[in-house]
Amino acid sequence: MPAGANQKREGEFRKLEHRFRQEGRYKGREDEVAARIVNKQRSQYGETKVEKARDRQGRSPDRGLPMKDYQTLTIPQIRDRLDALSSREIQKIRSYESEHKNRKGLMALLNKYLHGHLPH
Repeated sequence: MPAGANQKREGEFRKLEHRFRQEGRYKGREDEVAARIVNKQRSQYGETKVEKARDRQGRSPDRGLPMKDYQTLTIPQIRDRLDALSSREIQKIRSYESEHKNRKGLMALLNKYLHGHLPH
């Protein structure tokens, strides 16, 4: 199990490890592969020591955005939250998105919101 993981991640690790053993995948390396997957998730969701330190230092990439944990949200999750934001907040999200993931579908949606084609 990855060091420092919370109970949720530990459960995910155990499920992955069990599934890999049942399926016969990654023979002899089931725990290693499961740990890598869980560690990648922990990093993505800001749960590692390095990510927590960045956040405390104000260096988290999505710090200050009007959506909590923006970098972990899917496009449908973002779309569902746009109605609650002002044009200025949507512009802030758009700027961040263009500098980071730059997802075409999301950029088009944000532009529609900013240009008044959708109610918000």
